[in-house]
Amino acid sequence: MFKSFGKITLGALVAIATLSGCGSNENTKEVAAQTTQKLIVGATPEPHAIILEQIKPLLAKEGLEITIKEFTDYVTPNKSLNDGSLDANFFQHKPYLDSFNSEHKTNLVSVAGIHIEPMGVYSKKIKSLEELKSGDSISIPNDPSNGARALRILEKNGLITLKDDTALASVQDIIENPKELKFTEMDAPQLARSLSDVSASVINTNFALLAGLNPLNDAIAIEDKDSPYVNIVAIKGGNEDDARIKKLIKALQSEEVRQFIMDTYKGAILPSF
Repeated sequence: MFKSFGKITLGALVAIATLSGCGSNENTKEVAAQTTQKLIVGATPEPHAIILEQIKPLLAKEGLEITIKEFTDYVTPNKSLNDGSLDANFFQHKPYLDSFNSEHKTNLVSVAGIHIEPMGVYSKKIKSLEELKSGDSISIPNDPSNGARALRILEKNGLITLKDDTALASVQDIIENPKELKFTEMDAPQLARSLSDVSASVINTNFALLAGLNPLNDAIAIEDKDSPYVNIVAIKGGNEDDARIKKLIKALQSEEVRQFIMDTYKGAILPSF
C-alpha cells in the first residue's frame, strides 16, 4: 500500500510540476507581451525603410517592436506624423522639414541625423552636361527645398547663375541661363519615371535608387559629399523625451547601421554620424 501510494504521489507531483511549468511559461510570455513597446515609423521605401528593417533585431532586444509604414511621396508622412498616425518618420532632410512646417503650420522637429544622399543629375539622352544644347529641358523637384538644392547643383556645374541672396532659390531667381534651358518642376517621385521626356533631370537619391539608378555609376553630375542635406528622424514637437524615440535613434546611429550603409550602398549613401 505504501509503495503504491508513493508511486501515485510521485506521479502527482510530476504532473503538478509540469502543469506549474506550463503556467509559468504562459505567464512569462504574457508578461513579455505586456512589456514590449510598439513604435510606428513612416519611411520612403529605399533606403529608409530598408535601413529600418536592419534595426528590428536591435530594437527587439530593447523591448521595442517597430512597424514600418512606407510612403511614396514627401507630404503624407509628415501629415501622418502631425495627426498622430506615426510616432516618427525617416525620409527627409531638415530644409524640407522647415519648409513643410512653415507651409502647413506644423511643429515637427528633427531629433537625429542618419545619412546623406548626394543628389544627382541623370539623363537617358546625354552622357555629360556639356552635351546640353540650347533650349534643352531639365526637370527638378517642385518642392522649395529640393528645387533650390537642384538649382544649386546646376549652378555649381556652370549651367545657370542664381541670385546670391536667395535662401531657397527658385527658377524665378535664375539671372543667367546661357543655353536658355527650359525647366520643368514636378513631384519628386515623378522625376525618374519621366526621365525619357526631358534632356536631364535632377533626382533625389531615394527615388533614383527605386528606379534602378545608382548616383555613383549613373549620374552625369552629383552633389558634393559635404552636403548639408542630412536625412533625419523627425517627430512631433513635445515628444523628444519619449524613451522609444531614444531607442530608435540609438539603433539607427549604431555601428551595425553604419557598416550596413557602407557595405550596401558603397558610397552612394554616406552615414552622417
